Amino acid sequence: MMPSRRAVFGLSWAWLFVVSSAWAGTYLNSAALLLAQASTEGDYLRARINDKELAELIHKLADARLDAAKNILVPKEVVQAHPHLLLVLENYERAADAATRGEAEKFLVYQQRARDEDRTFRGVLKQFGYALPEPKP
Repeated sequence: MMPSRRAVFGLSWAWLFVVSSAWAGTYLNSAALLLAQASTEGDYLRARINDKELAELIHKLADARLDAAKNILVPKEVVQAHPHLLLVLENYERAADAATRGEAEKFLVYQQRARDEDRTFRGVLKQFGYALPEPKP
């Protein structure tokens, strides 16, 4: 017995929703990892702001993280939030770059901008019905 067109159509849409949600989940997992690592490294560097070699290492990591985020597949459900993720990571990269030059005040400014943009990113995701794990205090 052949299934009706309506049943096949309904199953197709259900499958598309599951696949789409899974893809958004992969993006969210990736974004959460990128943000957690950026934040952890930023806090670690803040406590050791005068260590130029550490700052250079963290800057390289921040630059690679930003590059990875620029090339990540972004599902249509969260495409409007993605620029905010990039801004978070750009600000962490700029903070680390400032630390390599011994510019502690600029480091602090960029780190705060990254944190502010992180909250914006999470807020936009929430508007679309998605959430990332909250950062640890």
